[in-house]
Amino acid sequence: MSPEDNQPKAEASPKTEKRGRSPLLRFVLITFAWLPLMFVIWYFAAPILIFPAKLLAQAFTQLAFDDLVKHITMESRNLIFWTSLRPGEAMADNSAVTVEVNALLYSFGLPMLAALVLAAREKGGWKKLLIGYLVIVPFIAWGVTADFLKNVNFSAGPFIASQVGFSSLQREVVAFAYQFGSLILPTVIPAVVWVMSHRRFLEKLRGQMNVFDQRKGKKES
Repeated sequence: MSPEDNQPKAEASPKTEKRGRSPLLRFVLITFAWLPLMFVIWYFAAPILIFPAKLLAQAFTQLAFDDLVKHITMESRNLIFWTSLRPGEAMADNSAVTVEVNALLYSFGLPMLAALVLAAREKGGWKKLLIGYLVIVPFIAWGVTADFLKNVNFSAGPFIASQVGFSSLQREVVAFAYQFGSLILPTVIPAVVWVMSHRRFLEKLRGQMNVFDQRKGKKES
């Protein structure tokens, strides 16, 4: 048995052969075709999709930071953190600081994941999408929580930061968590989730690309 017999076998589709389009390019084009619709659905369904992340963020902040956060409410696609912090020394005793966080900034990986899953067209795609959503939700909670902590420690002024009472090390951790949660996690986590749940599809795509490259090489020779 030759080494070639052990390689994944996959045939390019007739349409792919006829048009001379690579399977990878075709997959990318289908993904981009799904993206606009997925972003529209995500935008209008955001209050529902973000609600579990809101519950996680509220549970974490109240558990980890004592009474710093009294509760979190939702206004459309924004989370409002109601705190026990006073906005100023001359303010009334019943006044408190609220911090508004745009949750869309930390959940845009959801439509990206949905477009990738639909473009792959594998069996059980909706189940994979649901599992992916459940995996991503805690990272959305990470992002909005880090955004809130960044605001009260760095953006709201020294008077409010002094009430929070974080040490220098804690403030550095907050800065890192915010950068990581806003720049890395929203795009990397959906990609990792998709790759882990579509390894069979990737093997099939690799086999199709091998066939495509071989046929392309024969035509050029």
